[in-house]
Amino acid sequence: MKVAAVIVAAGRGQRVGGETPKQYLTLGDKTVLYHTVKKFLNHPQIDRIVVAIHPDDVMLYNKAIGILKLMPPVYGGETRQQSVLCGLEALVSEAPDIVLIHDAARPLLSEELISRTIETAKTKGSALPALPVADTLKRVENDLVSGTVDRTNLWRAQTPQAFNFTEILEGHRTARGMNLTDDVAVAEFVGLPVAITDGEERNFKITSKEDLEKAELMIGTGQFRIRTGQGFDVHAFEEGDAVILGGVKIPHSRKLKGHSDADVALHALTDALLGAIAAGDIGDHFPPSDDKWKGAPSDTFLKEAVRLVEKKGGEISSLDLTIICEAPKIGPHREAMRRTIAEICGLDADLVSVKATTTEKLGFTGRGEGIAAQAIATVMVSGK
Repeated sequence: MKVAAVIVAAGRGQRVGGETPKQYLTLGDKTVLYHTVKKFLNHPQIDRIVVAIHPDDVMLYNKAIGILKLMPPVYGGETRQQSVLCGLEALVSEAPDIVLIHDAARPLLSEELISRTIETAKTKGSALPALPVADTLKRVENDLVSGTVDRTNLWRAQTPQAFNFTEILEGHRTARGMNLTDDVAVAEFVGLPVAITDGEERNFKITSKEDLEKAELMIGTGQFRIRTGQGFDVHAFEEGDAVILGGVKIPHSRKLKGHSDADVALHALTDALLGAIAAGDIGDHFPPSDDKWKGAPSDTFLKEAVRLVEKKGGEISSLDLTIICEAPKIGPHREAMRRTIAEICGLDADLVSVKATTTEKLGFTGRGEGIAAQAIATVMVSGK
């Protein structure tokens, strides 16, 4: 099934941080919106993401998202319901089977919650992550308690809410102008059944300064461990006319021999990231005995390593790559490699270092028999 996500970020929400809408406030060293979008961008089942923004926030949005690759943002409306419809309409040409609709101000949801919501929607047609109400509820009139509300069968609704794309699109079109507060309310209005799935306490919506401070603590700002991993890889030359290094095709008199595309640089980086989180090595995740990976582009391996780092609650602090060979010359292609690696990993290019050296004609690289690469990854992991 093709799965898409609409991130609703068109609200003004200035109560938290003065004149800046809350989705653009800093959480750690990134914005709230960035953290939210990354959770969906890194999820293996999400195919497309569109963000609905306020027309006045284009510069804030571009700065917040940086180099992340998303569909172009759409302008939202005056209400949340209008903004969601704008996002859904933008996905019509993509024709997803399932769409997840999520509030930008909920940046702490887990990968497991996204997966759970998708699976519930696949089997039951729709999904609402929610938590049962635990507190006693009181009805208040004129600042005085006027009664106790029975909390039986009461749940706290969260997002992402997931639906059959065609059904919820038609539902929003039908309910246009009603100003309903969430997408399940739209589903209720048009008679679509909605199934409950388990929500998460950490998936709260940032609406106040206290919420932002709580999110700061939970995301681990100032409370992290620095972990490093080292990667090393070697590939021999064989007959060919180009090598692929750091995701860049470089003309050469030979190519590198390997089960995949033999990008020795990306292989070393992949192992470095896996080592930083003690997640084995590239052969454990992509065994060369599996024909599935024959000729596979090595950015697939590196992207999976990045996903595993982030699943563990980590953030890449820096990548340092050294390529060891007599030829081809790496200098003319160094910046292209840095940009490509940064793009694959969702990083700024200034966090990626690419160097090259020779072995002074010594050893197999000195004899021009192949290329070696070594890499060091530094990762900040919050919590234990």
